[in-house]
Amino acid sequence: MKVLLDECVPWPLHKLLPGYDCKTAQQCGWGGIQNGDLLRKAEGQFDVFITSDQNIRYQQNLAGRTIPILELSTNDLRRIRAAAESIRSAVMSIRLGNYLRLEIP
Repeated sequence: MKVLLDECVPWPLHKLLPGYDCKTAQQCGWGGIQNGDLLRKAEGQFDVFITSDQNIRYQQNLAGRTIPILELSTNDLRRIRAAAESIRSAVMSIRLGNYLRLEIP
């Protein structure tokens, strides 16, 4: 499974997803690209987009998007590590076109 990590997501998150092919927007040469354009580029190339941008669902029209979007409620690495199992479960269960917000305590 190919996972695209948004610029706001800490890169060490990829270590929590062993067996997944994780790339950052920057690694793809897409650093600084607005979310709408980023999602268009990611569709067809990635299986899931992970972000911690709390406004993406309000700023973008997500209707008709095929790439699943997983929004993490934080980009705090300590909290993300503590929620590793929940994140793995969400990535495994999210389906095409779904938008899922994962609340991380």
